[in-house]
Amino acid sequence: MAKRVRKITPAFLKRIIMDEARKLQKETLETGVSETEKVDAEETDADEYADSLVKDIDHIKALKIQEKKLIRKIKQIREAKNRLVLRVTDKI
Repeated sequence: MAKRVRKITPAFLKRIIMDEARKLQKETLETGVSETEKVDAEETDADEYADSLVKDIDHIKALKIQEKKLIRKIKQIREAKNRLVLRVTDKI
């Protein structure tokens, strides 16, 4: 299906900007801080995330190994299917 293309007119662009400004004001009100520059962000060192990164990399390696096994199995299944199809078509 073709998606509907909308022209960006100055009025439409202004409305988008006003909507985003309202969203930012709402977020500021929800946090309770009047100025966003005064918000103290919690900083963490990169070494705190190293263990989780190693676990993710190990998981990816395990998935790749599993993927290779599954691809090999699918190849065997397709070959068996093709042999059966040939056998059935020869008998017909």
